[in-house]
Amino acid sequence: MSNNLPRMRMTGLQRRSQLIDVGRGLFAVRGLDGTTIEEIAACAGVSKPVIYEHFGSKEGLYTEVVDCEFHILLDAVNGALTEEAKPRVLVERAALALLTYIEERTEGFRILMRDAPPSQPEGAFSTLLSHVTARVEHILSDEFSRRGLSGEDGAMYAQMLVGMVAMTGQWWQDSRQPDKQTVAAHLVNLAWNGLTGLKKDPELQSEP
Repeated sequence: MSNNLPRMRMTGLQRRSQLIDVGRGLFAVRGLDGTTIEEIAACAGVSKPVIYEHFGSKEGLYTEVVDCEFHILLDAVNGALTEEAKPRVLVERAALALLTYIEERTEGFRILMRDAPPSQPEGAFSTLLSHVTARVEHILSDEFSRRGLSGEDGAMYAQMLVGMVAMTGQWWQDSRQPDKQTVAAHLVNLAWNGLTGLKKDPELQSEP
């Protein structure tokens, strides 16, 4: 039986998806400036005009990759914060959502942490953190008010909490030790109990 069967022609959507996947892999390793349009075309098995047809430029493809990863991570964290649960459990779930994204889409996370696309000159990850902080602020403000504390302080504590989780996620993307459940448990241990009330062996209260 001959192996020289004609390859099936991709639809426009399939080709676009393929180019985004190829671009993600190259951009994650080399960054925007270090990746050439020729390399993308060669890896995808297409000519340069095909890339221009779909995205207009290398920068256009990069922006598409960043936007895709941005919304995947934002949807995951927002989903964790939207479910009905106690504030501590919501923070646990949000931390796990970030760590799971890093675990499953490492290339995407490296890109979000890297060069800013033209559509988000301040940086994709910074923009994402701003969205998440606004959600956390609302949760903390309600919790603070319930405890008789100043609800306005929720904004400041939201910055602290989200920053702590984000920085830990950046560290964990390379170390991967300990496992993400343990990291999330220790994050919430510090956030909820403070340094003077740390427990020796913290455990998550939500389902892993």
